[in-house]
Amino acid sequence: MSQRPAFEDIYMELAVNLAKRSHCIKRNVGAVLTRDTRIISIGYNGPPSGTHNCDEEWPGKGCPSDSKGGCSLAIHAEQNAILYAVKNNMTVEGSTLYLTLSPCLACARIIFTMGIKKVVYLNSYAHYKGLPNDEGVDFLKRFGVDCAQYTGSVKSATQLI
Repeated sequence: MSQRPAFEDIYMELAVNLAKRSHCIKRNVGAVLTRDTRIISIGYNGPPSGTHNCDEEWPGKGCPSDSKGGCSLAIHAEQNAILYAVKNNMTVEGSTLYLTLSPCLACARIIFTMGIKKVVYLNSYAHYKGLPNDEGVDFLKRFGVDCAQYTGSVKSATQLI
């Protein structure tokens, strides 16, 4: 009998595969929002539905930067997962969020406000951005949200861009 994968491994592999759906040229990020052993929502970074897909509208360079240097169109993966759940009348309070990239500070504020109890992330946002620390993770930990970097193995998913 083969070994059954842990739910955490399944969720992270799904997040990695969801990241491949992103139209962002700069970074692909996936998110899976769960409660108990059930997936309640998924998301990946990209523009709001009904707007321009960055890789199609601005091939090779991506969307223009906003005043703070970020993407002018993109909604972060965790925001997409949370917004979709709430839009469909699902409660996210007490849930766990699996991310391929640790949350930025703005997303961390949303995660905390929505009552998400745990965040598991694959890669460090600080490392990706060349920052000294993960501000979003620090914020969440400071206010009692369980945050941990994923230590399992993503076997079935292909590499992130």
